[in-house]
This record gives sequence, structure tokens and C-alpha cells, in this order.
Amino acid sequence: LFAVLVALYEEPEKPNSALDFLKHHLGALAPENPEIEALRLEVAEMKEKYEAVLEENKNLKAKVQIY
Repeated sequence: LFAVLVALYEEPEKPNSALDFLKHHLGALAPENPEIEALRLEVAEMKEKYEAVLEENKNLKAKVQIY
């Protein structure tokens, strides 16, 4: 954190948002955890399955209303 604050202080063109500068540099300093990427993929798959189940539910409700 200290190094990022020093980099902000030494920046010749000050950014509009110091908070965005800090977020960008702290995010860039932290290596991406492979476990996080696996969880992101799992979330994406679950969202797809959820949408498919919602569509199936909608279709089944329509069939029930016909009868």
C-alpha cells in the first residue's frame, strides 16, 4: 500500500480519482489466484443452468395452464 501511495505522489499527471488509481495499482500488484478464476467459471456455468431452468419452468407452467 505504501509503495502505491508513493507512486501516486510521484505521478507527474495526477489522476482524476486517487481511489481509482489505488484500486488499479493494488489490483495489478496482486497476482490472479487460479482458484478465483475457477470460481468465476463456475458462477458463469451456474448462471447458464439457472437461465435454462427458468425457461423450462416457464414452458411447463404454460403446459399446465393449457390442461
